[in-house]
Amino acid sequence: MNNRKRWFGLILTLIVCMIGVSSPFQHFAAIPSELRLFSGQQKHLNYDMPVHAKLSFNPEVMRVNGSLSNTVDVDLNKPISLQPLQSGQTKMTMKLFGSIPFKTVKVHVVPDLKVIPGGQTIGVKVKSAGIMVVGHHQVLTAKDSKESPGESAEVKLGDLIVRIDGTHINEVAKVASIVEQAGTAGKPLQLTIKRNGQIVEKKITPAFDVEDQAWRLGLYIRDSAAGVGTLTFYAPEQGVYGALGHVITDMDTQMAIEVEDGQVLQSSVTSINKSQHGEPGEKRAHFLKEGKILGNVVKNTAFGIFGKMKSTPTHGYDSKMLPVAFAEEVKEGPAEILTVIGGQKVEKFKIDIVHVTRQSSPATKGMVIKITDKRLIENTGGIVQGMSGSPIIQNGKLVGAVTHVFVNDPTSGYGCFIEWMLQDAGVLMKRTSPNLKAS
Repeated sequence: MNNRKRWFGLILTLIVCMIGVSSPFQHFAAIPSELRLFSGQQKHLNYDMPVHAKLSFNPEVMRVNGSLSNTVDVDLNKPISLQPLQSGQTKMTMKLFGSIPFKTVKVHVVPDLKVIPGGQTIGVKVKSAGIMVVGHHQVLTAKDSKESPGESAEVKLGDLIVRIDGTHINEVAKVASIVEQAGTAGKPLQLTIKRNGQIVEKKITPAFDVEDQAWRLGLYIRDSAAGVGTLTFYAPEQGVYGALGHVITDMDTQMAIEVEDGQVLQSSVTSINKSQHGEPGEKRAHFLKEGKILGNVVKNTAFGIFGKMKSTPTHGYDSKMLPVAFAEEVKEGPAEILTVIGGQKVEKFKIDIVHVTRQSSPATKGMVIKITDKRLIENTGGIVQGMSGSPIIQNGKLVGAVTHVFVNDPTSGYGCFIEWMLQDAGVLMKRTSPNLKAS
């Protein structure tokens, strides 16, 4: 009797395992619970299931296989064509053989969105929303005596001083006179500091430097940063852009810079220091026509910089607008990037998307990419600093941007999904559901 139970249990387990790995079961599991579509952008579903089904839906929001009615018979072994017509939501109910409930898919149709892909090298200048503390130094107050007022007041590296004695401050040049007045009067200064998103108040008393004959706070401070990167996209209908694909950080503290304002300028690549194993290279570039500002900088986020831009930047690979892809549409396989390796000429280079991380909420490192274009590798060694923000295009859609290089393999690196950049730019609504699955 016990042997029969064991054999029955073993056979049942084998049957369950066979069902789990069977092709129809896997295809059923591949059918998502929710779908997102751009209005006007046709989508094809391929489930390769040798059965017939009846689909019910709202024909005002979406059509299936061109049908004008609210139901249609389909062969799940053949591609199903979805034609989203207008923004809205509908449910696509599947019934096997027209009567057996099979699957209900929630469909969200959002307004169509197309942008002009970038690739141009840009110069970036940003001004912080306060004074950044990037270090401490000792003030020589007597022949054999040193102190750092900033360190004594527990002002920390990475702090952002936003007000001094209640007055907003964002220029280093104005600090010296304030410190001089307070030191001469023998009064402490009240610092309003932003630290990790919190407001902190600190009092600091200037110290007189007998060597420099000046009043000091014992702090190294900075109010701006500059560098080069790559434009990812320009959305002419909204007049906004996105670039870099990663946050701008202070070079000393490695903390994100809270931007008050900034400028995006034309830039030209003069040379490239090639990437090598263990040593990332970089683009060397200089700003052009500093009088001509391409746009401003409004936001500095984990996915890059964003702001307003009045017109389509020049020297693009193609001024044609491209559709964009949702994160769940990105597939492992061939793709291209647009970037500059000399002067201002944007060129297209082949890559492979070798891994895709399924993300239902904004996160960096959405995909792993590998440069496969021999000419790009010969010229740059792979991914170099300054290439961040280079748009990634797959199957005629803008899907993401280059973000970081792998130090030990400069031909490989990370990319972020374009969806998250578009959200930060304010041209794509955030997901209404955190549970969307890959289609």
